[in-house]
Amino acid sequence: MQHILDILGWVLSNIILLITIFIFTAYFLLAVFSAVTLRVYLRKNSYVDYNSIILSPLTPSVSVIAPAFNESRTIVENVRALLSLYYNNFEVIVVNDGSTDDSFNKIMQAYDLEKVNYFFDYRIPCQRIRGVYKSKNRSFYNLIVIDKINGGKADALNAGINVSHNQLICSIDVDSIMEPDALLKMVKPFLEETDKKVIGAGGVVRIANSSDIQGGQIKKVNLPRKFLARVQVLEYTRAFLMGRMAWARLDGLLLISGALGLFDRETVIKCGGYSIETVGEDMELVVRMRRYMSDNGEKYKVTYIPDPLCWTEVPSSLKVLGRQRNRWTRGTAETLLKHKKIFFGRKYGIFGLLGYPYWFFFEWLAPIIEFFALLFFLFYVIFSTPNWPFVILLFTFVYTFAVSLSIWAVLFEEMTYHKYERKRDVLKLIGTAFFEPFFFHPLTVAWAIKGNWDYLRGKKAWGKMDREGFKDSSAGKSEKPEKVLPGKESERETS
Repeated sequence: MQHILDILGWVLSNIILLITIFIFTAYFLLAVFSAVTLRVYLRKNSYVDYNSIILSPLTPSVSVIAPAFNESRTIVENVRALLSLYYNNFEVIVVNDGSTDDSFNKIMQAYDLEKVNYFFDYRIPCQRIRGVYKSKNRSFYNLIVIDKINGGKADALNAGINVSHNQLICSIDVDSIMEPDALLKMVKPFLEETDKKVIGAGGVVRIANSSDIQGGQIKKVNLPRKFLARVQVLEYTRAFLMGRMAWARLDGLLLISGALGLFDRETVIKCGGYSIETVGEDMELVVRMRRYMSDNGEKYKVTYIPDPLCWTEVPSSLKVLGRQRNRWTRGTAETLLKHKKIFFGRKYGIFGLLGYPYWFFFEWLAPIIEFFALLFFLFYVIFSTPNWPFVILLFTFVYTFAVSLSIWAVLFEEMTYHKYERKRDVLKLIGTAFFEPFFFHPLTVAWAIKGNWDYLRGKKAWGKMDREGFKDSSAGKSEKPEKVLPGKESERETS
């Protein structure tokens, strides 16, 4: 028995060492490639005049689609922020997905909405649309509100796509905050590319917990006060600046965040819209669009904008965060297995040969391998004597690399966009990096295991995502929705 355990321990140790070196080599190369690509992007964009996009007759029209379900606390301010986006040809489509609170009544009162006869076709299946509403006030001519039977976020987005008529669609969470020039920066690749058709563009999503919000806009970026939110700042920084930047440049990007994405409308419709059969509809749509274009022999491109374009609230409680990560795991598994034909498919190029395998092994299987390796290690400790010097050396190597990667991401963000102006915020973030491997990473592994188990059990529910909500420093104490007047709107835009 002891002899067998020793052999298994030796084999496992070497396998873990090889996997660790392989994973860290991949992370290191992605980080370096992202850094080089980002520097090139910043240097190139320093000469761009975005006002020329506003004036260009070739600028595509955009429909911003924001699904809303029980968003009563912030719906009026968030819609106001969307209407003030700096773009010349866009409409805002708010989809009330069968809210059970007074979200719909608040937006009706604030914007003087009335039901109108509006022509649209159910090109994508969705729950019945009960009515389309527009404002009596011509100042809000580009606001459309849809009232429909509840069907979930994907179904609400499909309803918005059916009602929209513009060339591009921008999907956004109604409780997210877009930068005023976000559309200008995301549209730019659609105008620049001549040899390939751009079918999608994503941007950096940042965390707004504890930040100063006024009138639905970020006035001052603060580091989240709670540790759980701060550690997610590290996650998002690594994922967006050091992951997606590289994969977009390599043409292997599989995911555009559901919080903010810009897509070619006709391509989305041809692919069948957002899937209501998965909890990872954002990732599944991008993969299905890419597969559709490759299968039909069309040249295409999925781009990524490294600028911070969108701000969102992240869960600050373990319960809610666990539900979110459970859903992410299930969505990843559903998407990867549904489109397994892409795996090492040569006709899909880098997307099939590198992008898909990376997500399969690193994003999906890695937590499972780590979990079972830990179980075997505990079993080995109980029934035998491990090589402790090797264990300590490996742990030190893993911990040092993980912390170094996080610190590099923080410092690189500070050298580029410098959103955290106070030095103590940066130091707090670096300090958080030292604690993340001990207190947060084990939880992410546990949530991934639970998510995979729920996937095998056939669980489809999203899980309730309770939010604290942004605290608007300019908001009054009254619960009655403030009626939005044209003078107030234009005044806020020029402030």
